[in-house]
Amino acid sequence: MLFLILSFFISAALVPATIYLANRFGLVTDAQSRKHPAHTHVGRIPRAGGVPIFIAVVIVSMIALPMNKILFFILLAGLLLVVVGVLDDKYDLSPYLRVALNILAAGIAVAGGIGIPFLTNPFGPPIDLTHPQITLNLFGPRTIWLVADIVAIVWLVGMMNIINWSKGVDGQLPGYVGIACIFLALIAKKYGPYDIDAAHTKIFAQIVAGAFLGFWPWNFYPQRIMPGYGGGALAGFLLGVLTILAFGKLGTLLLVLCIPILDGFYTMLRRIRSGKNPFRGDANHLHHLLLRRGWGKRSIALFYVGVTAVCGVISLLIPNSLEKFAAIIIVYSILFVWIFRLSQKDKNRSLSTN
Repeated sequence: MLFLILSFFISAALVPATIYLANRFGLVTDAQSRKHPAHTHVGRIPRAGGVPIFIAVVIVSMIALPMNKILFFILLAGLLLVVVGVLDDKYDLSPYLRVALNILAAGIAVAGGIGIPFLTNPFGPPIDLTHPQITLNLFGPRTIWLVADIVAIVWLVGMMNIINWSKGVDGQLPGYVGIACIFLALIAKKYGPYDIDAAHTKIFAQIVAGAFLGFWPWNFYPQRIMPGYGGGALAGFLLGVLTILAFGKLGTLLLVLCIPILDGFYTMLRRIRSGKNPFRGDANHLHHLLLRRGWGKRSIALFYVGVTAVCGVISLLIPNSLEKFAAIIIVYSILFVWIFRLSQKDKNRSLSTN
């Protein structure tokens, strides 16, 4: 808990300087001159929120954790995402370029030694992903678990984009991400052959939670700074990494982050079905639908936090993987029907007004 608090205060203390520098160097979103279909804000808002969050994570990690290969490569990949975020805040990078750099960041983390050697199977033995293996001699012998490494990269890139999409409302992203990390810290145990042991994984989860929660008051309605692409991508990356380090907790994360994950998959299916680029932004995410239904920004942010907390408690109370799988099916089915009905009502209302 000490490192969560330390990370919280460092992140919060760095935000005023970030706001000043973002305004100074034009890392801002102006609703008048910089239009984007997904934006819900008004006026001129500084971006680059990923910077204070990442700096807090780095500082406290160097204090609290032994610097090893895995941690170094995780932080290196995080640095790349924050730099990409700052560039996007300034120049609005192509979504294709952002995805390519997401893959590079995920590849850096996997090169550092994290991977997904097996998947939990609620109906039987774990699914082995360690074969085929390729041995290379790059700065020493390195064995690549081809399937495990590809699955890890796909998982990390998917998390970066899905979590980044659920940050369109003031206070939305840092709140639910911080709560999700707290629950990952609570249930983290020793999984897999990693250099960061169970205690270190818990500490790292607390550090990430504190960094995002320290940013939250500045981002809560009315926001004084936005997370920007760097903050959103960094959040998804770190959540994905924590799931791998606390190995076997994919089911927990699927449950805890049910709202943003389901919204992300529904968004991709909707865009692909409409013949649109699945990575091109629009104004039809769940938070947009709720805004058009009359929800306030505070209510939406607290709704995301509340659902995350409730599902986190459920994940703690259901240790059995089969029961957790059943809970995921039930929760996702209910939410899918709800989001689908909201989407259909919104579409019908749009047609009637036109």
